[in-house]
Amino acid sequence: MSYEVHIYTDGASKGNPGPGGYGVVMEMVGTPYKKEFFEGFRLSTNNRMELLAVIVGLEKLKKPKTKVLVISDSKYVVDAVEKRWVFQWEKINFKAKKNPDLWMRFLKVYRKHQVDFQWIKGHNNHPQNERCDALAVMASQQEKLSVDEFYEREEKGV
Repeated sequence: MSYEVHIYTDGASKGNPGPGGYGVVMEMVGTPYKKEFFEGFRLSTNNRMELLAVIVGLEKLKKPKTKVLVISDSKYVVDAVEKRWVFQWEKINFKAKKNPDLWMRFLKVYRKHQVDFQWIKGHNNHPQNERCDALAVMASQQEKLSVDEFYEREEKGV
């Protein structure tokens, strides 16, 4: 049986860099199945959280070659994939590119599925996008926040 999954994503960062979070809403098309995921980090950027949301959504898929539509309000993420920039960055080993750790992680999981992207305008009353935004903001405001070790190490120049 084949099915299609829609993954809605959003990221948030207060301060950019600052406390950040991501939110993910996953829906199996044609069924009532829906899952939500979120996590907050003590120091990150909006772009890292936007990209991490997509990665986490794709990593949650259990069957390889799943047909997926990722719906995101992040031009950074959608354009990097749809305009094929990320594949050029990969060829130069992400030299002088931001977030290489996440882009490598993204490519690994992206290649396991049949993924398309759709950009939507943020804060435009799209129910799933608004939910993802609320999850991301809530995650970034939690008392216990995860450590984005790669980012914090890069920020300190270690």
